[in-house]
Order: sequence, then C-alpha cells, then structure tokens
Amino acid sequence: MNIENIQQPFIKKFPGDFSGNTMQRNTPKVLFSTVNPVGFDHPQLIAFNKKLSEEIGLGKFEEKDLDFLVGNNLPENIKTYSTVYAGHQFGNWAGQLGDGRAILAGEITNSSGQKNEVQWKGAGATPYSRHADGRAVLRSSLREYLMSEAMFHLGIPTTRALSLAFTGEDVVRDIMYNGNPQYEKGAVIIRTAESFLRFGHFELMSAQQEYKTLQELTDFTIENYFKEIQSEGNQKYKDFFESVCRRTADLMVEWYRVGFVHGVMNTDNMSVLGLTIDYGPYSMMDEYNLNFTPNTTDLPGRRYAFGRQAQISQWNLWQLANALHPLIKDEKFLEDILNDYGSYFWESHDKMLCKKFGFDELQSGDEDFFTRWQSLMQDLQLDYTLFFNELEKYDDQKDLRLQFENVSYTFLNDEKISRLEDFIKDYQFRLEKNIISKEKSLEIMHKTNPKFILRNYLLYQCIEEINAGKTEMLEKLTHALENPYHTIYPEFSAKRPSDYDDISGCSMLSCSS
Repeated sequence: MNIENIQQPFIKKFPGDFSGNTMQRNTPKVLFSTVNPVGFDHPQLIAFNKKLSEEIGLGKFEEKDLDFLVGNNLPENIKTYSTVYAGHQFGNWAGQLGDGRAILAGEITNSSGQKNEVQWKGAGATPYSRHADGRAVLRSSLREYLMSEAMFHLGIPTTRALSLAFTGEDVVRDIMYNGNPQYEKGAVIIRTAESFLRFGHFELMSAQQEYKTLQELTDFTIENYFKEIQSEGNQKYKDFFESVCRRTADLMVEWYRVGFVHGVMNTDNMSVLGLTIDYGPYSMMDEYNLNFTPNTTDLPGRRYAFGRQAQISQWNLWQLANALHPLIKDEKFLEDILNDYGSYFWESHDKMLCKKFGFDELQSGDEDFFTRWQSLMQDLQLDYTLFFNELEKYDDQKDLRLQFENVSYTFLNDEKISRLEDFIKDYQFRLEKNIISKEKSLEIMHKTNPKFILRNYLLYQCIEEINAGKTEMLEKLTHALENPYHTIYPEFSAKRPSDYDDISGCSMLSCSS
C-alpha cells in the first residue's frame, strides 16, 4: 500500500501536544495530541476492503502491509495523533472527551484529488481514553466494519471501513455492565472518511473560549469540506451552519428510509459533514416501532429511539449553534435556521416516504395516509423492510394473509387482516392518482426500498462463526451488503427468527465494546 503518501495537514495547522504521553488528562488550548499505536505482536487479518483501498489511493494490499493495518512498525513520515473534543451525552454536558481509542494516521489523496483521513480504532489508549484501555473487541469491531460498508452501499453518507484484524490479545469486557466481565478476542479496524470532525470539536473550543482556534477550525473546515461556500465575513459562518443543518436533516431522512437506529446520538457522535459516524449500539429496524432503541443504556427514557432521531438531531444542532455563536453573532439567524429545520426535515421525509410507496409526488392527504400507515405497522408488528418488499409484489388475486404472514411478528387474526385489507384498498386508491405508469412506480420503489439490510441477528451469527474460526458467513454478508437492492441470499431477506428475540446482541445492545 502507498502509506508513504499519507500526510498530516491537520497537525501542521493547529495547536497540539507533541509529548506522545498517553496518560489520560485534560489538554487545554490544543486540538490534538501525538500518540503511538500500542502495537500488537501476533495480529491476524480478518478482512480487507480491496475496492476501498484502491479508491482512496492506498493501492493493493501486500502481506507486509499487515503491520500498518494494526499500527505496527510505522514509517517515519507518519506522526500519529488523536483529537480532543467535547460533547453533550444523553442531554448533559460532559466536558472534554476526545478520540479515546481512535488514532489518526493522517490523510491520503487519490489520483482524482479526493482526500480521506485514515484512522485506527482499537489500537491503544490516548490522552482521551477516560481511564479505558483503548482496545476494542471483535464483537464491536466487526459490527462497525460491516455496517459502515452496508450503509455506504445503501447510498447513505458514512465513514467507511478499510480493514479488520485480530490483535492477538484477549480483552476484558463486561458486556452488560452487570458485574460479569469476560475475556474476548481483541480486534482493530481501520476506518476512513473525508473528515472525522464532529460537533464536539467546535463545542470544546467555544466552551474554553478559545475563539481564535474556533475560527481557525471553522475556516479550515469550510475551506476543505464545504467548497460550495464562497461568502466572506461572518456570512461565511452563517452559510456553514445552514449547510450543516441541511446535511444533518438529509442524513436523518436517509436513516428513516432504511430503518437505521443509531442508538447513541450524543453531540460527540455527530459529524459536521453529515456522515453516519461511530457505530456502537446501533440496529436496523426489524418490526416497526417508533419507540425502539437498540441501546440498553438508553432505557427507560428512550432518548435516542427511532422516532426521536430527527428531534434529537435538531437538539444537537442547537448545541452547535451555541458553539458557533461567537463567530456568527446573530441570535435571530440561528433561531430562524433551527426553527426551519423541522419544516425542511418533514418535507424531505414525506417526499422520501412517497418514493417508498411509489408515489410520483407528495399530494394533499398524504400526511394522513402516512400516519395511518405508521399506526398499522406498529399495531400489526410488521417488519419495516419486508413490508415494502411485499408491497412491491402485492397481487390482489392472492390471499392477503399468506402474502403478509411472514412479514408480521405477531399472529394476523381476522381483525388485523381486515385492517390490512382496508389499508391496501386506500393504497391502491392513492396509486391511481399517480401520473406515472405502474412500471415507473415500481422502479422508484425498487431503488428506494432495500431487499437486504444487515440485521443484528445476522451480525451475531457472523461474530459467533468468526470466533469459531469460520469466514463463510462474513464473505456472504459482504457480498449481500454490496448489493442491498437485490436478493442475493433469500435466507438473509427474512424477518428475525424468534430464537433470537431475547439474546443480547440480537435486538438490544450495550455500549460495551
């Protein structure tokens, strides 16, 4: 791989701590600290993303590159570092946080001039580890490796995964935080993104009243990642904030389109570029439930439940607005943009739902139709993805119960079938208002509704197999997630088996990783 081409523009631009000290500590007046990956004596490669490596400019993998993939024996041109930021966690100000076990190698530029940051996760402690060991386990590492790639192929802005490797270490984790720690296999991934900048980077500089660095950071972000912004003065910062709001709203709509639930939408887990970032206790939606949260830490309040993600993203943007206020200096502008956020989101959301149903455009009465649909989905415990797949294949000559019985997580009695019949009639009546043909309507649905989603129970099975030394399921899941709008493996395009309902890691997860 072309690791000699990795550069460090960020650490050349901003104040940092070059001590290399990994002791957990506060680092005021800096944005990063240099730190070396811990190094692993007996690594073993599990997966390598060849297509991504070529795409970002790292080139082909050779056996000697395994050292780089786990942070061993790095060349002199690479000065590794971690960044400091802050955040609101579950609605409370947490103060200084930072890259606790994420270590940046730097930035690589491909032949087209596109830049991507390259970062290890699980390669050891940093000054921002908050007394943790900086390691990661296979369980969480595989989940991030596969899910970030699944989101990319679904067409959703996201960080991506380059490699996954065993470290050769065993790591102690208390998976359910119930006083039952156990050894698990350690792992490290490399992930990439145009940038890993978060809301929390700006929050920390503002909270510390480091306004000069805040301005420099914002200028750097606009110059490198928001090239469409050409304005000057504080209008530039207004345009930046408005763009972050739009990107965030667009991301939320995409999450709702495929049924993705992040699980821990703290401000330190929010990308200013509008990327899906930090795959912890996430889940794809099985049975439709606006109150579903995959994160055990989020109970009982369900702050980050599926149906609240847009609201929480707006709340997080309020915190970013407060952080950027010293640059923007216009309370009314910030309030207007944030108040308009809901209108923009709901209009975009409903247009997205129109595509899922095959409607050519949003019409009067569609909002009521969507509300009735949500009620039906929840009451009949219908699988979110499979419902739309079945709707695409609906045949009024076939028995409705037979068509939808494998879509529901409850028995469809006569009353429920009657409700479903009424809804289907309403749906057929609404389709008749389309100007486009039925074939065009189905084409829109096929492009909008995935046939494969990476369900938690499939990930659980894959983790179990890799722990047992098998890779067949990993290979099949990788093939399936690269083709999410096609049914590659019919057995993967099915609702969660009841055997997995109460198994930790299949529906609910902790933040343990």
